[in-house]
Amino acid sequence: MRPLRDLLRLAMSVLIGQLAVIGFGVADTVMLGHYSTTANLATLSIGQAIYITLYVSLSGVTQSLLPTLGRGFGAGTPHVVGAGFRQGLWLAAGLCVVGMGVLLWPQPLLALTGQARDPMVDRYLTILAIGLPAALAFRVHAALSQAISKPLLTAALQIGGLLTKLALNALFLLPDQFGMHGMTPLGATGCAIATVLTQYGLLALALLQHRHSAALRPYAVFSRWDWPDWAAQAHLLRLGGPIGLSLLVEVSAFTFMALFIARLGDTVLAAHQITANFATVLYMLPLSISIATGSVVAQHLGAGDTRAARHTAWSGVGTAALLSVAIGLAVWLERGRIIGWYTSDPSVQAVAYHLFLFIALYQVFDAVQSSSAFVLRSYHIAILPSVLYALSLWGIGLGGGYMLGFNTLGFTPPALQGAAGFWMGNTVGLAVAASCFAVLLWQVARKPAR
Repeated sequence: MRPLRDLLRLAMSVLIGQLAVIGFGVADTVMLGHYSTTANLATLSIGQAIYITLYVSLSGVTQSLLPTLGRGFGAGTPHVVGAGFRQGLWLAAGLCVVGMGVLLWPQPLLALTGQARDPMVDRYLTILAIGLPAALAFRVHAALSQAISKPLLTAALQIGGLLTKLALNALFLLPDQFGMHGMTPLGATGCAIATVLTQYGLLALALLQHRHSAALRPYAVFSRWDWPDWAAQAHLLRLGGPIGLSLLVEVSAFTFMALFIARLGDTVLAAHQITANFATVLYMLPLSISIATGSVVAQHLGAGDTRAARHTAWSGVGTAALLSVAIGLAVWLERGRIIGWYTSDPSVQAVAYHLFLFIALYQVFDAVQSSSAFVLRSYHIAILPSVLYALSLWGIGLGGGYMLGFNTLGFTPPALQGAAGFWMGNTVGLAVAASCFAVLLWQVARKPAR
């Protein structure tokens, strides 16, 4: 039981930081839902869907640092950890170039779904592009803290960042309340400005941590200058590319759901935004367990203890699944109250009430696939899970959801038409992915570490 308690303690530390990060999106959705217009919330839905898809995919590539740094930590080689961190910063710089290009020119992506050019969405994404370098550099810092089992280093910063974000949101959305009577409420644009300012503040504090923290000092990450090591970059991309692709598949499924659901009007889109946002909040618990489990498994593999790695892997997957069952039941019982936190619009509430049933249903599938995927990455297994994920979420989830939602075959029941059809397709896709990943993990964990 001691290893499980240690794993849960690490997971709870990771969870604090993850909830603070996802709190940025929750704050935007809740505050716009109460203090702005439905049109502004719809703009946030489209803009945030594109940004989160890109950001999560690119930060997923940096997750290749977790098993890499974790094995170095487990093997007791701090100089390897420091060198890996510096290569991670170069990786983040290259990813930033790609990401900023997409955010500054999003029209090709919007055109795929038939969306008209929206100046509000363009402005929202342009502002967020400015903050992308700081956001990705901070992800490298977070990967290091998680890999060495010190996630509270970044969690403390992220909590402060969330409080700063809330204050800036309030200032830009309700300037009159702060005595700034000549300032026009900025809506979704103000939320984007608040995010960027907070991102650069977090990066500045992370740099100070590297200078003053005793936990980070042994790795001496800024003690020397390293140019890109192309062999190291290739290794990170071989592992991180499939990880980023897996996250791209997962998040883009929600992105395209939002873009397709936009055809159904602002009310349905706003309800979907609320549902997707709360689903993301719930995902933070199994994600935190997944990150903690993957980090500890990598440390055991670095130390050559395959038995401990296998035990930790299944402990993490089982714990994530059981907790998600409890969460799903709680959401089922309290969905009316939860939706009321987000919006007071009765029409939006009615649509969201129906969609929340799917959140309660798929929690366990999401937990199993996430925890299994992170453990597989610690075993340096990433390509096959990415392929399976694409088939499950894009093929079954998004493709099936499109057919159900728009009743393309003519026999979709009314309860599954519209946004509900997309959520049903996503749930089935996650169930298939979770089953495949669990079987793959069972096969991999029995073999010696690679």
